[in-house]
Amino acid sequence: MTEETSGSSGLFDKYLAENRIFKDREVLRHSYRPHILPHRKPQIDQIASILAPSLQMETPSNILIYGKTGTGKTASVRYVGTELEQVSARRGTICRVVHLNCEVIDTQYRVLAQIAKLILGEDDFPSDRLRTHIPMTGWPTDQVYAELKNQLETVAGVFIIILDEIDKLVKKSGDDTLYNLTRINTDLARSKVSIIGISNDLGFKTFLDPRVLSSLSEEELVFPPYNATQLCDILQQRAAIGFIENALDEEVIPLCSALAAQEHGDARRALDLLRISGELADREGAHTVHVEHVKKAQAKIETDSMVECIRTLPTQSKVVLYCMLLLHRAGQKIFISGEITRIYREITPLLDIDVLTIRRISDLISELNMLGVISTRLVNRGRHGRTKEMWFDTNTDKIWEVIMEEQDDRLAQIDAELLVTMLR
Repeated sequence: MTEETSGSSGLFDKYLAENRIFKDREVLRHSYRPHILPHRKPQIDQIASILAPSLQMETPSNILIYGKTGTGKTASVRYVGTELEQVSARRGTICRVVHLNCEVIDTQYRVLAQIAKLILGEDDFPSDRLRTHIPMTGWPTDQVYAELKNQLETVAGVFIIILDEIDKLVKKSGDDTLYNLTRINTDLARSKVSIIGISNDLGFKTFLDPRVLSSLSEEELVFPPYNATQLCDILQQRAAIGFIENALDEEVIPLCSALAAQEHGDARRALDLLRISGELADREGAHTVHVEHVKKAQAKIETDSMVECIRTLPTQSKVVLYCMLLLHRAGQKIFISGEITRIYREITPLLDIDVLTIRRISDLISELNMLGVISTRLVNRGRHGRTKEMWFDTNTDKIWEVIMEEQDDRLAQIDAELLVTMLR
């Protein structure tokens, strides 16, 4: 083995040296659940008051909770749920909280099967032979529902079912799951079920049947965004545990808070900024996190989120974006929808995909604007009517790289340089 590849080469020694920045970086991640949630006491108290009847073996009201990403919805509900289970255990009653992420578990079958799996404790069945395991596929949905009811009745308690990102479930699978869950109590004699739906999208209710909406939204809570001062308090709380003393310049937390407050008061964004700032400083071998590290972290987050956004775009959106990139590379810093449509119609025959209407292309342009990939504005051209102008606010080299690496071979076969030359 050569010296360069030897396991004793000390490749990681400098990273395993005494920490200069972090004491416990895990507390700066979204998954960490603090014992105290700053600036969410009113919402926590309200959730607790709604769920309190479960401690008397009564059915709590169903709840719909709204708020933008990073406003503490899930953390608050989990906090109340943990407290509820602890009080229930002390009182000798059965009250369980089941949490499902509907972005992952997004069909009626999987939701019902997962609830059945999670409600069962180790002491509910003296022998595992008495417990029926629901496979994740293969049964008729009616059979899964019937087995879920049997298991609820066997355990005999109050069950709080949290459907996080409930809008994803409804948009993909309709409202049949909610219809069944909000009516399950009529089929139960020994157990009670309450639903808590959490969503970032207030508009998802338009997808619900009025009867489902009436049953589900017995109580509604809205979590407001955090302001910069509140975000400061949250970061101070985490920093006291996560960073070594004096590792942060005094301007770092206020700057992270101010930047995140501009992003709709997102606590997750604030935590990411603070953590990544510390990681960048640590990699540099610095002993203190400075404002410059925060600025670098902001640029990194924006680039990373933009790349991920572009990678997950549908094919037609990528083709429309490709047309814009061609115009930009041809020297047009501002372009109009008509030019994009013209290029789109020239290259789609080469790609063997459906040709979209002008209206649909305009919709895709609006979606790209909403995602922050491009910027647009409506311009009034007098008797020629109004048109939409658009441009890139960020460096397009990374966008071009992602488009070309993510697309199949069809776009790569187009002579982009020839098209750019023709457009100049």
